[in-house]
Amino acid sequence: MKVYANQLATQLKKELAPVYLISGDEPLQLAECCDAIRTAARAQGYTGREVMHVERGFDWSELSTQANTLSLFAERRILELRFANAKPGVDGAKALTDYCERPAPDDLLLITMPKLESDATRSKWYAALDRAGVVVQVWPIEIAQLPGWIEQRMKRAGLQPGPEVVAMLTARVEGNLLAATQEIEKLRLLYGEGRIETEQLLAAVSDSARYDVFGLVDAALQGDAARVARILEGLRGEGEDPILVLWALSREIRALVGMSHAVHSGATVETAMIAGKVWDKRKPLVRQALARHTYPRWLMLHRRAAMIDQMIKGQAAGNAWDELLQLAELMAGVRMLRTVAG
Repeated sequence: MKVYANQLATQLKKELAPVYLISGDEPLQLAECCDAIRTAARAQGYTGREVMHVERGFDWSELSTQANTLSLFAERRILELRFANAKPGVDGAKALTDYCERPAPDDLLLITMPKLESDATRSKWYAALDRAGVVVQVWPIEIAQLPGWIEQRMKRAGLQPGPEVVAMLTARVEGNLLAATQEIEKLRLLYGEGRIETEQLLAAVSDSARYDVFGLVDAALQGDAARVARILEGLRGEGEDPILVLWALSREIRALVGMSHAVHSGATVETAMIAGKVWDKRKPLVRQALARHTYPRWLMLHRRAAMIDQMIKGQAAGNAWDELLQLAELMAGVRMLRTVAG
């Protein structure tokens, strides 16, 4: 059964399905859907949890083994399958289809995947998941919808935005839902519930001494290597999760790979930025970045980001923070003696 993300809470109140598939590339909504499922499951006695990361070489017998293994304490469990990509392969497709035919009675299977392409939604394994449980495809919030989303989010947090507050906050977060949520939470902590005026929003922004990942991205795009180093040192000192830093850098690099490829193929920079849905206020920064590196070099930076992802997950040797610094400095135009082969 397919449901939209904003319908999931209603579905969870009605019944708990044996299988859930949550897919999409918007991290905040995906994480919140999963949290809602876990909360509902715990309320119905699913106290155990097993997490399996599906990557190259994953042994699909592990799914059936977990499903057929009784917990030591006879507890109901959540089995989580976290996919690195949206292609389970031949063995994975069969394992998922087989599981859906006979779901484990004391387990709930929660599957997370990146955005599904149209061919995946026509596959037998997808149809099996759709029949056996609930499928939620998370879609990014469109720019035109973002002000309404932010206003609703603020009201949910007990905040009543004054005139221009929503517009200012929309411009600040530039489409990033995680950043918007963080800003709203900061406003609630600073001022409590109630009305938020423009002056309060400006004060919260200007008084914040916290370096943030979005400032890091802007510094890298601007080519300010010294500021890149200062911000990254601040983030590390504050105990920020390196996966969040990598996510912000990777998100920008992926967009620049696409735009630089368009320019490489003959498009103008302006056309490429329009196709890439770049906000007007960010166009000068993006234009600088596109002029700084060629398409092959942005592609190399994308591969380097993938390598850092493996380090953070413990699947490759190296210091992730040192590599994040080099990645951001490379984006800013610093030439290293050694870089990943590209």
